[in-house]
Amino acid sequence: MSHTVPEESVDVFGPDSILRRLVNEARWGLAVTRATLLEAAHPQIGAALMENSTFLTRPWRRLRNTTMSSRRILDPDPRVRDREVARLNRLHARMSGTDAQGRPYDATDREARAWVVATLFESTVTMCRLSGESLDAEAMRRLYDEYRAFLALIDGDNDHLPATLPQFWSYYDDVIEHRLENNEAVGVILYRLFANVPAPPVLRGHPAVWAMGRAVAAPVATAVTISSLPEPFSRRLALPDLPGSRTLMHSAYLTAALATRYLPESWTRVEFFMGLLDPSGAEASPWDAVRRKAGKVAALARLLTPASDASAADESGQVIRSAERFFTDVLDQTGDGCLRWPDLAAMAREIATRLDLGERDEERLFQAYAAWWRELQAALDSDGDGRVTRQEYAAAAALLPGSGLIKIADVLFDVTDADDDQKIDAQEYRNLFRTAFHRDLTGGDGSYSRSAFVRQFVSFMTGRQHSSAYNSLLSQE
Repeated sequence: MSHTVPEESVDVFGPDSILRRLVNEARWGLAVTRATLLEAAHPQIGAALMENSTFLTRPWRRLRNTTMSSRRILDPDPRVRDREVARLNRLHARMSGTDAQGRPYDATDREARAWVVATLFESTVTMCRLSGESLDAEAMRRLYDEYRAFLALIDGDNDHLPATLPQFWSYYDDVIEHRLENNEAVGVILYRLFANVPAPPVLRGHPAVWAMGRAVAAPVATAVTISSLPEPFSRRLALPDLPGSRTLMHSAYLTAALATRYLPESWTRVEFFMGLLDPSGAEASPWDAVRRKAGKVAALARLLTPASDASAADESGQVIRSAERFFTDVLDQTGDGCLRWPDLAAMAREIATRLDLGERDEERLFQAYAAWWRELQAALDSDGDGRVTRQEYAAAAALLPGSGLIKIADVLFDVTDADDDQKIDAQEYRNLFRTAFHRDLTGGDGSYSRSAFVRQFVSFMTGRQHSSAYNSLLSQE
């Protein structure tokens, strides 16, 4: 669903836009993380996150896509904004259902979308205050007007956010007091996301280093996030107030502010942060030495860690383990331990986002994935509960029909073949298979015919053939 953007809302995001400047700063991640927790406590949003989102299992992908989407919405070109808004509205229109308590949820709910924008505004104000650079009355009013314009862009109007700042604070306090809840999504973000976040691409090959770093960083991130939350919210959800956590929180925000103020601007922008996570193809930087040290530490850790004592198994046992690993790494996109329609929809969303598909091609892709899901249900979902377990999939993986996958591969070939010359050249290959933060994969320098492309896709999606390219597109990142 596309909306006509009011002219005045387009003009708000000019060269002097506060929001556009902040979105490009790496420290804005502090505000986004805090806002995400407040959003998740909303019943509608929490249910949509738990049922459809891949934020827990694939947080780096979510980070990349959120950053890219925010930039498109704030782009100086109204056509770029309108295209991204239309894409987001199509994406959210596919997310609806019923939560564990039988309550309906809908990702297009306008009251819930207004709350998302409200949490981002309040968290941005809080970030500035905790960083020792509180906004004056005029700057805060301008920032609020920008966030209301942001809501008008994605929702058609901003009627669900109060018109003035004094009215906003009353609205914000009322939602916290009467609407939010301590639901599963809140617990997952606080106590599972930080503790279990997978390694970013730069440390994917050094699991021991990442595990050691995460063991220290996860409790710190949790403490900083909890301490920064509004006191009424923390009290309502009975969140712990750990000794020293407020000092730690203030230190984190002040450090981020000082870095933004005194380090070279290029070092404090989102692009630099993304380069640290995935430095492939990047120019040499002061962090290269740090990454080399990380590699040496990882090698030492491997020497000191006993090798796993994996016992030999017969051929059928190897197939089952391989199928179960493929199920976990690729098929179970939402990380709930079973295969459901939201998992396949997440794959379609990721491909549509990578290729920036228009409405027609996006619909074709989703329809192809829906046809494959019906095929999987018919073959594996014997009790008709709308889900397939890891064990059910592994036991029958080798016998699954392939017509649904061939249909997906055909559609994927068509939407990737941008110039419609019936082959996928090197640039089209890179557009599809670039990994997190736009890294181009090696390989793909030649071209793929339709038959070769379909054959590779089906082999990968049935777990018969490993592919680094498809791993980068659909597995954890």
